[in-house]
Amino acid sequence: MIDFNQRMKELEKEERRTQTDIDADNLLFNNRKRKRIITYTIAIIVVALIFSGRVLMSSQNATNWFPGSTFLNRIKHLVPSASKQLKGEENDRINILLLGMGGEGHDGAYLTDTIILLSLKPSTKQVSLVSIPRDLTAPASGWRKINNVNAFAEAKNPGTGGTVTATAISDLLQIPIDYYIRVDFNGFTKIINELGGVEVNVENTFDDYTYPAAGQEDNPNYYARFEHLHIDKGPQTMDGTLALKYARSRHALGLEGSDFARARRQQLLLEAVKAKLLSRQTLLNPVMVSKLVNEFTNNVSTNLSVWEMLRLWDLAKDIDRNQIINKVLSDAPDGFLVSATGEDGAYILVPRSGNFSSIRNMVQNIFNDASGIVTTPKPIETISDNASVVINNGTWITGLASKTSITLGESKFKVLRTGNAVERTYTESIIYDLSYGRKNNSLEILKKITGATQAFDSPDWLKDYKSGDLNQPDFLLILGTDADKTN
Repeated sequence: MIDFNQRMKELEKEERRTQTDIDADNLLFNNRKRKRIITYTIAIIVVALIFSGRVLMSSQNATNWFPGSTFLNRIKHLVPSASKQLKGEENDRINILLLGMGGEGHDGAYLTDTIILLSLKPSTKQVSLVSIPRDLTAPASGWRKINNVNAFAEAKNPGTGGTVTATAISDLLQIPIDYYIRVDFNGFTKIINELGGVEVNVENTFDDYTYPAAGQEDNPNYYARFEHLHIDKGPQTMDGTLALKYARSRHALGLEGSDFARARRQQLLLEAVKAKLLSRQTLLNPVMVSKLVNEFTNNVSTNLSVWEMLRLWDLAKDIDRNQIINKVLSDAPDGFLVSATGEDGAYILVPRSGNFSSIRNMVQNIFNDASGIVTTPKPIETISDNASVVINNGTWITGLASKTSITLGESKFKVLRTGNAVERTYTESIIYDLSYGRKNNSLEILKKITGATQAFDSPDWLKDYKSGDLNQPDFLLILGTDADKTN
């Protein structure tokens, strides 16, 4: 017979072991939760600070700023040493892509409605914000519209949208973009509501008579699909829903209907959110911070680690509002873009100059320009004899012909068509002069732009371009792999 007392001792021991396991699991869960709270609280503070550039306790270091009455003083040890640098810091420029998307419950949930390139220059404490319109087309990158990139990446490999979009825009602008922060509209709305609304100084009386009414997209009564969005000029308190409408409206009357105005409104809202986030009533309210952290956890994604956020804090804490440079890529009369219609009839925006050289120059030299040191882009030679050209891609590099057509269009060449060459093994670009010397000036400019050499042979297939009809080009350009380096 088993001794009763011995059995009781064994049961008590087992119970203690079970409780220990439960305590261990709880500790692990709480540690994870605490780490999440730390991460997103830092994100709230750092991102809000950078968005507006307001000086906050600039005489203090990040390691001694945190108020003693909050849990933030527990994370001082996470501040990295000065020797540990962010990507881009060695080149005195840190680039972060800010993305806003619809999220679950919205049509085109992963289409990026807001795209802003944020750049920080640590040596001068300057920040630039360049707003990139969603309808910008980038055929050379394989994207019909730049706002599609995030959606395509998420459909193919969930969780990669932010990184792939940063890479695509990095390739387009030819600058490194190592970080991204992405928020969906649900999170944007809920964060503002958790803050109790934000104060926005509306610059112009705002009227949009065709703002899409939520849930009425398929209403048989066409006019019931829209609502009249009206906001008076002056200081206004906005909840999350109104703030989102103010940021997203695309068809307001007057000046507010432009892409420039829309980007400006988004920047005003960022400043308003920042002001509320950094207020003492927010930072010293643990209940509110906890709710904000929950919204950030569910609706914000970033590849910034905790130490990188803290490093950003130390680099950006002294930035003043007058050190913020704001630029918007738009189709305004003096803007970099013009409106156009894509092959499928969709509204798109394309570079006014025909290629991205002027835009790249502005972005790459935005801090130099602000300091009075202007880097002038290389002059573009244009033709005067209305020369036409057919461009064939003799490589397997996707989009090379389209990319070249934009460049040649800037020099006023008439591109009749683009396509693929019969053979795709060309390493060097060649030009066939079908004008037979009648347009030598354009030929020399074409050589200079593309780096191609003139071919003097007459292969059998060339007769297809010698028909003498009105569509016969003056030049046939076949692109080799070397063209990828000249574009």
